Amino acid sequence: MAINGTGISFSGLASGIDSSALIQKLVTLEGLPIKLLEAKKETFQDKLSTLGTFKGLVKDLQTKAKTLATKSDFLSFKASASLEGFLSVSASGAATEGVHTVTVNKLAAVDRWAFDGVASKTANLATVDGQQISFSVGGTNISVTTVANDSSLEQIAADINTAGQGKVTASVVNAGTSTSPSYQLVLTATESGAGNRITGLTNNIAGLNINTAGPNGAGVAQSPNNITVGSDAEAVIDGLTIVREDNDFGDVITGLDLQLQAADPTKTITVAVDPNTEVIKTKLKDFVDTYNKLIEFVNKQNSYNQESGAGGDLFGDSILKSVMGDIRQALFGVSQTTVANDTEGYSMLSLVGIKSKTNGTLEIDNTKLDSKLATNIDAFADLFADVDGFSNGGAAQNTPAYYTDITADSGLAASLDRAIDKMMKTYTGQGGNVLKGIFDTRSETYNTSISKLSKDIAAKEAQVAKFQETLIARFTKLEEVMGGLNSQGASLQAALTGLM
Repeated sequence: MAINGTGISFSGLASGIDSSALIQKLVTLEGLPIKLLEAKKETFQDKLSTLGTFKGLVKDLQTKAKTLATKSDFLSFKASASLEGFLSVSASGAATEGVHTVTVNKLAAVDRWAFDGVASKTANLATVDGQQISFSVGGTNISVTTVANDSSLEQIAADINTAGQGKVTASVVNAGTSTSPSYQLVLTATESGAGNRITGLTNNIAGLNINTAGPNGAGVAQSPNNITVGSDAEAVIDGLTIVREDNDFGDVITGLDLQLQAADPTKTITVAVDPNTEVIKTKLKDFVDTYNKLIEFVNKQNSYNQESGAGGDLFGDSILKSVMGDIRQALFGVSQTTVANDTEGYSMLSLVGIKSKTNGTLEIDNTKLDSKLATNIDAFADLFADVDGFSNGGAAQNTPAYYTDITADSGLAASLDRAIDKMMKTYTGQGGNVLKGIFDTRSETYNTSISKLSKDIAAKEAQVAKFQETLIARFTKLEEVMGGLNSQGASLQAALTGLM
């Protein structure tokens, strides 16, 4: 019988012992510690995997906290115009509740010129080399010099597009019919506004004609070839006349994006900006749902049943208590002084309709939440958002003060974001020491244990293999000795029989 691929095969013919079976049992007993080591390794691998799940849930909570951590992120507004078709309007979290008036006097326009028509777009127009078209756009000088035998309208347009530096586009348009074409070279400024007009236009290409007279001071075209004059947009917003090169007035009122669509100086549009509480409530619900997923995970890890044992791979691991302690401190660790000074009821989650259940999860009282949002939305936002920004006073990275806000205000969501950031980050402290967050530290501990167990398993497997080789050698020798003794006994028996 062969043993573990050694090529040695015997069945105790000489000794009467089933050597192969006996060796296999002895090797199995010797290898029992390997199974224990492998079980320990698997336990740490499971812990490492579950730790990754835990970390992911915490990071998900941080992502939701970030959507509430600043006032502009927390708040959401909706904007509406009293008349349609004159402007589009939308509001961001940086807006302020209120009413604005807008009158659109003029829309912005791009400057556009069309040369006189020619019968062929492929026929050469220059009579000698060196004839040119030159002009400026927004302070950029553009010039195209032709070669007589390669000066078709299409070639001139292509040369202008190459030389235009993105300031102007040239196209060939048939303003006639298919049977009687009239091809015109059209120059169009790429940006609107009076400052982006095509100016200083000169042309001495023999077969191409244009009236180069520029517009007057009022912006009225003086040339029939100047088909649209580049002009600025103008609107009266809250009584102030505002001019822009294009129709984008999104930088006029903070948090309000205004895009002009049509002009009518006789129409005044009212723009109303109101809190969008439904969007705010959705953000809060997403945050609560994400927090509850984390709590349910931790509760399962910490559970224990006499029949099934521990509820999770991290049962009894101090990282659960440490991480959740910091998270709860950020959300619920409101000082008694703050609560005592709160005359409106916006200092704690429970006061605004977000309360804890017996299992640690949160639930939303929508009636109370709606009332608090309607009463003082700024105070509501201040509970979550860090209104005055974060400052640690220049504290070093490796000190507890590094993540401590010394300013007067620090919202719950902003505090939670920083607390989780501290858990995740790795940075260099004093003396060049690398300081790791709690998750990286624990992962490193697990990986170290897994690596050591792998080495121990490999060493034990080598030891068992050596043990097996030794047993095979000894039993082989035993069979050889027993075979010799049996042979001598048989010879002696035959001799004694012959003497009788």
